Amino acid sequence: MELIKPDINIDFVGKRRIAYAVSAVMILISIVSLIAHGGPRYGIDFAGGTLIQVKFQGSVDIGKIKAGLAEANLAGASIQHFGEDEFNEFLIRAEGSVETKGEFADTLEKALGDATGTGAEVRRVEMVGPQVGKDLREKALLAIFFSLLFLAIYISGRFEFKWLISGLMAAALGGAVYLLSLFHVGVPVLIVAALLITLALFYVLDLKYAMGAIVALIHDVTITVGLFSLFDKEFSLPIVAALLTIIGYSLNDTIIVFDRIRENLRRYHKNPLVFIINRSVNDTLSRTILTAGTTLLTVAALFALGGGIIHDFAFAMLVGVLVGTYSSVYIASPVLLAWQKR
Repeated sequence: MELIKPDINIDFVGKRRIAYAVSAVMILISIVSLIAHGGPRYGIDFAGGTLIQVKFQGSVDIGKIKAGLAEANLAGASIQHFGEDEFNEFLIRAEGSVETKGEFADTLEKALGDATGTGAEVRRVEMVGPQVGKDLREKALLAIFFSLLFLAIYISGRFEFKWLISGLMAAALGGAVYLLSLFHVGVPVLIVAALLITLALFYVLDLKYAMGAIVALIHDVTITVGLFSLFDKEFSLPIVAALLTIIGYSLNDTIIVFDRIRENLRRYHKNPLVFIINRSVNDTLSRTILTAGTTLLTVAALFALGGGIIHDFAFAMLVGVLVGTYSSVYIASPVLLAWQKR
């Protein structure tokens, strides 16, 4: 099925400087937001503490909920609406671990019911220790880093047939990151440094396809995490799963375009690279629109109708699909052109 005529010729590469400016602005906003907020707002999975979901039978005032929490020895806990207002559900977050065994739920329900004047039902209680949260946070960052590294090996081997060079480089970087993490070097700083070294090695070893793909993936992850910070959304384990899904989705789009570029390099070998990249992006445009469009419809339905539990995950996917499709056209491919000019 083709939505786009085969002979279409949109000048995508000619608009690359505008795309670079848009991407630079989005990345700058993301970084400024992360710095201003002191990093992402970690959820219970990463920050540790206790999360309680409570449903009230009628409309309640947050001030009365706080009074009820104080009676239950949960003074200072933060309170947030969960889902639609008419459902009267709230998320309560308490720092540190709370003893939740025995009659905790019954005691809390009674305290909240007495304070608010309406029935309260404790629907779930989750507790994560601070050390466990820290370990999960570090492992999540390592998972994202190693996924990028292994994808770089695949891209280098598939398009440039440099399996050995890219494999040795990835093994050395992965081993160095793992060893340094054992000496309690800060994982965020360590991974940023490792990514910069990785990009430098791609440049030195002439791994242009891997460079284009990884730059696009870093672009996608940075903007998605930055928007979470900008809109003050929680960063939790499901969001890490969403980021890894976004990485795979964006890479798949990039590979389709790179495959067509490689084919067209043989077919139009007498033409300049600008023409070949434009031709390749236009050739795959119909497929890109169909794939991105159907995925966006599904994710938009989840975002609008999925409820509070899956809302943030769907938001991450929605942003990631849009940014990933954009980066495959305007970031990954133009890197090849910049490489030729080098």
